[in-house]
Amino acid sequence: MTYRPPRPTDAQRVIWPEGFGTRFTVFVDVEEEFDWRAPLDRRNRATTAMAAFPDAHRRFAERGVALNCMVDHPIATDPASVAVLSRVVEDGRSEIGTQLHAWVNPPFDDMHVTTYAGNLPRALEAAKLETLTMAIATAFGSSPRVYRAGRYGIGPHSFDLLAALGYRIDSSVRPGYDYRADSGPDFSMHDARAYREGDIIELPLTTVFTGLARRGGGRLYRALGHVPKGRGLFARTGLLSRIALTPEDMPIAAALEAVAVAAGEGLPLLNLSFHSPSLAPGHTPYVRDAADLKRFHAWWATMLDEFDRREIRNASLDEIIGAIG
Repeated sequence: MTYRPPRPTDAQRVIWPEGFGTRFTVFVDVEEEFDWRAPLDRRNRATTAMAAFPDAHRRFAERGVALNCMVDHPIATDPASVAVLSRVVEDGRSEIGTQLHAWVNPPFDDMHVTTYAGNLPRALEAAKLETLTMAIATAFGSSPRVYRAGRYGIGPHSFDLLAALGYRIDSSVRPGYDYRADSGPDFSMHDARAYREGDIIELPLTTVFTGLARRGGGRLYRALGHVPKGRGLFARTGLLSRIALTPEDMPIAAALEAVAVAAGEGLPLLNLSFHSPSLAPGHTPYVRDAADLKRFHAWWATMLDEFDRREIRNASLDEIIGAIG
């Protein structure tokens, strides 16, 4: 099953207030540890990497950066993880949100097994969302306002279900990416600008096309996917590259170029992200050892320095919702 969210109309676009300028926000997919190369297993619920979260939060807090912590079921039901995150939000700017990993989130139905929650029957997706939302509200004492589908797996019912549970913001759209080959959603024709989908505000993760042919954007990139080695050739020759603002498998030089393009084109909000298991070596493909972890932290230090240089300020979720209204 493939879900292709409709491209937003001009009327759906978020109008940011004058003076908002260019800001950035950081989303963290706070989740259990598992082998990304192996078949997913609902028994994988370990959360040992959370021991590294306080140090990571300190690094961001010292720079005045709020973390939007997108918590899934193994995290929300683990007392040690809840204790860590409860201290994180004491900074007054960070916030707990929701991330649905359908394969580890009850209720379970062996007739409908998928990594993309949006592919589930509406009633089952709703039941999983309700279970997770209640678990987070119970653990942290307040209902979450922001959501991300694990593996970016939103579907045709997701926005309505989120609105019914009181959510304000979704951040599941990953512009320029197409997961159809794995039965996931297709975001290849979306861009990084925020928009309204009914009662939900969509804050896409930021993907920027760089290079001499970047005006072709998603359409050209998609077409190159049908040409043998076409994307690689265009990237190597400086014609077109797809850059996601994440330290995970994205070189800092490319990310800095993407920030320059985004700021130059007037993108109001840059949405950066990473996965919490990357904070400890050995849990994700991006941080396999101590050297990778050092590069991970250096990536963030360089990126935050660049934001300071460009006077691009951090925006907390409260500030984003306040600006949008």
